[in-house]
Amino acid sequence: MMIVVSYDVNTESEGGKKRLRRVAKACQSHGQRVQNSVFECILDTGQLRALQNKLEAIIDVEKDSLRYYVLGNQWENKVRHVGAKKVVHMEDTLIL
Repeated sequence: MMIVVSYDVNTESEGGKKRLRRVAKACQSHGQRVQNSVFECILDTGQLRALQNKLEAIIDVEKDSLRYYVLGNQWENKVRHVGAKKVVHMEDTLIL
């Protein structure tokens, strides 16, 4: 299913900058960046829970926030892209 993960990490301190890098890296290992702090991920329920646990262990809940949008398996009709940055369809075959 398609999950959109967005985050806002307070970077006023060195610890915040480190948390931001760790959150971005964790998201990048599960999906693709579509905006600065927004990732699209194709995950099953277990993978989603593992990612949530990982991210929620990284952030400071007093300063940072996470949002998860569950778009499900029929997500293609729920996402509309406009603008310059083209996004690769994650379920397509990639030739490198």
